[in-house]
Amino acid sequence: MTKDLQKKAALVTGASSGIGEAAVRALRADGWTVFAVARRAERLAALESETGAIAIPADIAEDDDVSRLLAQVTEAGGIDTLINIAGGARGADKVGDASTADWEWMYRVNVLGTMKLTRAFLPMLRATGEGTVLNLTSTAGLDAYEGGGGYNAAKFGQHALTKALRLEEAEHNLRVIEVAPGLVQTEEFALNRLGDPQAAGKVYQGVEKPLTAEDVADVVRYAVTVPHHVNLDQIVIRPVAQAANYKLIRKG
Repeated sequence: MTKDLQKKAALVTGASSGIGEAAVRALRADGWTVFAVARRAERLAALESETGAIAIPADIAEDDDVSRLLAQVTEAGGIDTLINIAGGARGADKVGDASTADWEWMYRVNVLGTMKLTRAFLPMLRATGEGTVLNLTSTAGLDAYEGGGGYNAAKFGQHALTKALRLEEAEHNLRVIEVAPGLVQTEEFALNRLGDPQAAGKVYQGVEKPLTAEDVADVVRYAVTVPHHVNLDQIVIRPVAQAANYKLIRKG
């Protein structure tokens, strides 16, 4: 692997839809080598065909899949940038009505998945001398809200993991970036969380110009492309209509 390729090779998780897919497209448009990772092989194959990304179907929370993923990326030349976008929310129950299964799934995907993949690739990232880890968290990991306890807890956990990683890896010249989006309208996030198209539609009802996956992907692309000595520790990105988690302007 050449020095130039080492500096423009990324692994992006959650690449089968939404922000992950948009991040793959943004980086490929900038000439990066991109390993696109998600569970849905058919969607990844289509993305590979369209963009030239290298599709690797895998579940980042499964140890065997992570080991296989590391081996395949190593064989293909390695990366210097890891972009952890895979995650999600399930349910909007209050804590008193919490679904144990939903909470366990959110912790597994958002926290353990991020940890397992980061742990596996850290030696490779350190070895480049200028490695980068970018974790996509959420404003739900900065401020709690009613009905968000499970997702809040998972994203607070991922946020804390990211801060600890930055402290631990600075001596290896590894930069650690957190991007925390607010309201982003994607095809699947609200639908997966609420399980009903009508309920999912109400999340964005009356909101002028919620963020798009492409908006967030452009921020991700910028954050990992600036000179390596520049560490954008934490980037909070919201639509103008969302001044805070609890203040959202709806019209009509």
